Amino acid sequence: MGNVGLLFVGAVLFMNGLLLLEMVEARSGAVFNLFVGVLQTVTPTYLIFTAGGDQDKILAASGIYLFAFTYLYVGIGLLAGLDTSGVGYYSLFVAIAALGYSFVNFHRFKDYPFGVIWLYWAFLWFLFFLLLGLKMAKLTVYVGWVTAIEGWITGVIPAALLLSGYWKHTTEIAIAQGAFALLVFGALWPLTRKSRQPTGTTPSAAPPGSAGNTGTPT
Repeated sequence: MGNVGLLFVGAVLFMNGLLLLEMVEARSGAVFNLFVGVLQTVTPTYLIFTAGGDQDKILAASGIYLFAFTYLYVGIGLLAGLDTSGVGYYSLFVAIAALGYSFVNFHRFKDYPFGVIWLYWAFLWFLFFLLLGLKMAKLTVYVGWVTAIEGWITGVIPAALLLSGYWKHTTEIAIAQGAFALLVFGALWPLTRKSRQPTGTTPSAAPPGSAGNTGTPT
């Protein structure tokens, strides 16, 4: 059940990356965020209630709520036209918590690919903090591309491999994931440099979904 949820985490991240790149309209994207937010609330609740008191299973399921509440917050915020600062500072909390979950996956579960994936998510949610909490609008295009790419690398592809039984050679997968992140996200920084140049205008502080604002990612 958790792997099915992971598949749709990938879908919503891809959608929200396109939202930031202004390829998806904000209120339209909000509806899908709500769909995934509800799914990601039901999934860990079911997993915890059926864990039979197994603390490892409960711990593994608990991290899903971090994303569930992000997507619910984003969806409601987009539809209600809320300021993004709340989602931004919540994203800082998620980024810090994700480092803890990465440590647990590396050292307790010995699940090296998901140790790396949690680092991916820590990086991405920290970018959301910079963009939405600190209003660093110049990062919008960079964050949009990182979000869309992470949708596939941390969600869709791992879920597909897990669901089909092809999730093997995990040490090699973890090394490949780390190398991919360094190469691709590092290369994106100079490639999006033009979008970060000052334009002489003040970035809009309008609520997500209104004119002059790209909306909320995640």
